[in-house]
Amino acid sequence: MGKLDSNKKKKETSLLDTAFELFTTKGLTKTSISDIVSKAGVAKGTFYLYFKDKYDLRNHLISHKSSQMFRKAIVQMKVEKKEHDFESDIIFVVDNIINQLCENKSTLSFISKNLSWGVFKNALTTKASEKDVDFADVYNMIIENAPNTVKDPEIMVYMIIELVSSTCYSAILYSEPCDMQTLKPYLYGSIKHILHDHIEY
Repeated sequence: MGKLDSNKKKKETSLLDTAFELFTTKGLTKTSISDIVSKAGVAKGTFYLYFKDKYDLRNHLISHKSSQMFRKAIVQMKVEKKEHDFESDIIFVVDNIINQLCENKSTLSFISKNLSWGVFKNALTTKASEKDVDFADVYNMIIENAPNTVKDPEIMVYMIIELVSSTCYSAILYSEPCDMQTLKPYLYGSIKHILHDHIEY
């Protein structure tokens, strides 16, 4: 990477890091682009070289933060699991990501408040940085590793993401209706039911 590319990457990283800090402390609506560029130490025009507006930046951040967690989970799975099958691999990745969210509640709060299926689908095709996991590759890998044909795979993934996102938020942040460790067996049982409903035997 040349010096020019390195400087561009530093500016983009600074914008992402600063926006995440401001979005998680002040909130999205109370954070302006001027706030972001001022704290990041870049010109306002530089912002628009990378992002259309702060909502575009938010979507990139969701993709970036989610990718970091997926990458860590997949690496850990390759280290810890000797044998792989469709169901247990998905449960492993979900469990690892939940554990990461338990350790970093600001990321959980940010993603859960801003995640929608439209944003997630955008993340499937938009990588916030070269180091990010390509969600399209992860999605295709999940489907290809299924033991049989997956019926309506997009609905299956949507159901799992919505289930995990909505249940984990209250359990991790407020221990409602119970703490996360108590909830996990029920959550994973529900995920298995979703998987079974979409596998054509």
